[in-house]
Amino acid sequence: MRMAELSERSGVPTATIKYYLREGLLRPGHRVTATQSTYGEEHLRRLRLVRALIQVGRMPVATAREVLGAIEDESIDHHARLGSAIRALPNDGALDAAFESGELDEETEAARRRADELFEELGWTFALASGAAEAAYRVLVGAIAGLARTGYPCELVDLLPYGRLADQLGVTDIDMVERYGDPYEQVEAAVALTVLYEPVLLSLRRLAEAEESNRRYSRGS
Repeated sequence: MRMAELSERSGVPTATIKYYLREGLLRPGHRVTATQSTYGEEHLRRLRLVRALIQVGRMPVATAREVLGAIEDESIDHHARLGSAIRALPNDGALDAAFESGELDEETEAARRRADELFEELGWTFALASGAAEAAYRVLVGAIAGLARTGYPCELVDLLPYGRLADQLGVTDIDMVERYGDPYEQVEAAVALTVLYEPVLLSLRRLAEAEESNRRYSRGS
């Protein structure tokens, strides 16, 4: 297909496609003349992945380029490819400097121990030991520390129900990703679903709280 058809089928403007080509995010097409090239289905799949990384995942172009390089690295398995894309998604980096320097305040240090206890209770060993989800771990520690500082429940018994629900969600997420047969589509889905389903989870939680409050406290209002 020519670039105009590639643009039409992908929904990506030709100017953006040319930009992705210049930045090395999209492989060059097959040259047919000095000024024209043709593109195949693999270019269409790559465009969808690039859009998922940059537009949905809000990755900088340089980060997307690194992720795409990891995806194409045949020396790593599919698990590592998925992980490289998810780890590159933006996270709250407020605790990064403290973790790197090792200067954690008392509440944060206690929160880290509590998070580790939670992982042990859930039987989660890979993410913590490998650093595969280090950014998410730091966000979790910061959230637990915030609960502790404000005096709200954050003991293991309080966190464990959330951890068990998250364990089930992890299975659901990967099951959904596996609906896509092509490895590139799976990485695209992992990025898009991670970003787009987080507001779904937040909204459903708030709706569920309203339902439960109504069950417990409503007098027919």
